[in-house]
Amino acid sequence: MTKYWLLQLAVMAGVTYLVRMLPLVIFRKKIENKFVQSFLYYIPYAVLAAMTFPAVFSSTGGGIVSALVGVAVALLLAFFEKGLVTVALCACAAVFVAEWIGTLM
Repeated sequence: MTKYWLLQLAVMAGVTYLVRMLPLVIFRKKIENKFVQSFLYYIPYAVLAAMTFPAVFSSTGGGIVSALVGVAVALLLAFFEKGLVTVALCACAAVFVAEWIGTLM
């Protein structure tokens, strides 16, 4: 059991090290291509959205309707450039109200 755990730990450490080390080895000079710069700039946002967005629709107890209400509120507030905490709290409040209204009907 300990041997298996140590093997898993070593593999995870190796993968983490490679992911952080390879860009430093491959790209020794400054990247000057505007397309590549913008691509690398937006990668973290795209990955975060790809991981977060599907979970939004399965995390509410009220089903798809309350999830859509929360997403709509979050997108609207983000469009008006509100802060992250404001967007998150208002989206949660909107889901809460939508689920509360759903229980009354």
